[in-house]
Amino acid sequence: MNVNRRQFGLLSAAAATACKTTDLQSQSGRRLAVSTASYMIRQRLSRKASTPSNLPVFRDPIHFLEHCRGLGAGGLQVGVRGWENANLAKRLREKAEAHDMILEGQVRLPKSDQATEEFSRSILAAKEAGVKILRCVMLSGRRYETFPNVAKWKQFTKDSWTWLTRAEPIARKHRVMLALENHKDWRIDEMTDILRRLSSEHVGVNLDTGNNISLLEHPMKVAETLAPYTVTVHLKDMGVQEYQDGFLLSEVPLGEGFLDIQRIIRICEKARSGVQFNLEMITRDPLKIPCLTRKYWQTFADLRGSVLAEFLSMVRKNQSTRLPRIAGMSPAEQIAFEEANNRKCFDWFSRNA
Repeated sequence: MNVNRRQFGLLSAAAATACKTTDLQSQSGRRLAVSTASYMIRQRLSRKASTPSNLPVFRDPIHFLEHCRGLGAGGLQVGVRGWENANLAKRLREKAEAHDMILEGQVRLPKSDQATEEFSRSILAAKEAGVKILRCVMLSGRRYETFPNVAKWKQFTKDSWTWLTRAEPIARKHRVMLALENHKDWRIDEMTDILRRLSSEHVGVNLDTGNNISLLEHPMKVAETLAPYTVTVHLKDMGVQEYQDGFLLSEVPLGEGFLDIQRIIRICEKARSGVQFNLEMITRDPLKIPCLTRKYWQTFADLRGSVLAEFLSMVRKNQSTRLPRIAGMSPAEQIAFEEANNRKCFDWFSRNA
């Protein structure tokens, strides 16, 4: 694919800005790190053999780290799979320490006995790189899309407990923290029940400030409830709009949505000093939350209708006039849009957090 003049201009502007290494520490002294999903578009294109060589994708985690440094980031949260190869863990640690950046990992829970060995290797490689916290999820998809009936959901709840209790002894042995993300799977009462049952000093929460909106839970209540367990945060602002089957949900640049980001930060820091904030500004088309359809409710039999009524009332009061969209954009335009959104977030954080 050839890059036209307009696309080249967008890419050049983004690249020029990326080369400027600035300290975007906020007025309070906080530094914002970056979760890898903030660059989902570039990450996806970097894995495609057909991606044109003139597009600025990430070659490896070190290249990603250097780009985040150009944003003024205080660290990054990134997948640790394969770090045991090519001395990568040692090189990452040296780069992070040289730039005074914190490294957090992302790791897959071992879903079989065979996967346990790979999980252990990943934990060891991450520890060698200086990682102390590793984000993980139980469900990679979305609850209301994944499970067609309550029986499938109940089986998942059993399986996920097995995966977590298989991983916890390994984290305990190597003295690292697993940070379980609220990933459009558990409502907060279900998640706190899991954490209480496990009762481990080596399993906490990676609080995502927007995900539970899709489960009809107010983001402030989610933050207040999960803050005591939270060791790291996916910081994001959210926009919503009504549509015929429910509402649309989208990450938007910090300060442009309806979340009280400053209050969420205070809640998290009051519960645990030194908690890390990782930007997760996912640039994509809005997600459809079909809460007015029968399928959505298959695993929410105990929820009352008043929950839906109150939540849709909140959506109506906080509707965005426009949500980000990438449909119809070329890869070059998507990359430039993603970069612009991330930089807006860092600018807002430096002035307001």
